[in-house]
Amino acid sequence: MGEDSRLAAVVALAQGMAAAQGSREAWRAAAGGARRALGGSFAALSVWERELGRLRVLVNVGELAEGEEEFPDDESYPVHQFAEITEFLHEQWAGGGEPGAWVETAEGPAAGRPGYCHQRVAALRRRGRGCCVVAPIVLHGRAWGELYVARPVGVPVFGRGDADFATVLAAVVAAGIAQTERLEEARRLAYTDALTGLANRRAVDARLDEAIERHRRDGAVVSLVVCDLNGLKRVNDTLGHAVGDRLLERFGTVLSLCGAMLPGALAARLGGDEFCLLSVGPSADEVVKAADEVCRRAVDLGIGDGVACGVASTEDPVGPVRSARRLFRLADAAQYRAKAGRAVHPVVAGREGPDDPVVRLADEPSRVTDGERRRFRGRHSP
Repeated sequence: MGEDSRLAAVVALAQGMAAAQGSREAWRAAAGGARRALGGSFAALSVWERELGRLRVLVNVGELAEGEEEFPDDESYPVHQFAEITEFLHEQWAGGGEPGAWVETAEGPAAGRPGYCHQRVAALRRRGRGCCVVAPIVLHGRAWGELYVARPVGVPVFGRGDADFATVLAAVVAAGIAQTERLEEARRLAYTDALTGLANRRAVDARLDEAIERHRRDGAVVSLVVCDLNGLKRVNDTLGHAVGDRLLERFGTVLSLCGAMLPGALAARLGGDEFCLLSVGPSADEVVKAADEVCRRAVDLGIGDGVACGVASTEDPVGPVRSARRLFRLADAAQYRAKAGRAVHPVVAGREGPDDPVVRLADEPSRVTDGERRRFRGRHSP
């Protein structure tokens, strides 16, 4: 590959990572771009998880061997089996050099010099590959992981020039990963409540719209628990806002723990003293059970006056739920009833017969008081 072709390959890799929407796409773009740039048949990107002492594969691309998956759930290897990823880096840096790539073949090392690595050679033979080039990825001055590109048996083995080029590609990948991490952090902050660490209202709106679309498309059960933390104003007025913030944080932890009873549930703070759980999949009864646990644990916090919880689920007799707005109104009306009645258990929309007062409150706001109407004003407006 000539200089112009290599420059074009570097540009293509960088552009692919820059265009990625999220970490997975960025990993795929990095591995795929490196595979094409180096003329490989397979590539993988792995991260060094120091606390677990392992290299974990993030993505595999190209011609996958038996048992390999594009995004493996748990393909990892103890670092002590691949000590060169750490020892070689440290030796290079100690000598004033830069981390560089090396080549291994099914017969042993060919270029670069961490030396013969039995595990890599065995893996090449086991998967029918003839050679690989391994390039350390360095991020923020530390070894982050590695870029691995392989060729099949019977094609030219990677040379010293390929190893040097892989080092350049690894640096481009590192820059792309750093940019992706910054964007992910920005997205996380945009969808996270700063005080509690839970999701925020923006995240709920986005997830609920997706959930209702799933319900319309394939009948998925969508349930929403809306909670109002009782006594926050009294705590703020008598004990101070620092204690009030602590109450919000502690209740956020309770909500998160109870939400874990529902696989995939989203726990969120809507704002002020209002929180919610959004569940897709579990039955309405499972959601009510989790909401009841929220009520019980909220009382045990010791400060505040417990919580008022309202539940609405597409599985209950509430009529068609064709919009996120209607499910929110149903859950909000149930929560209002729980608050007004000082209920110690969740109030569930649709479970009080054909003329259910919660459903009526949600669907016919003109028949309720101005105070009740204020509960819905500004929330999912038509």
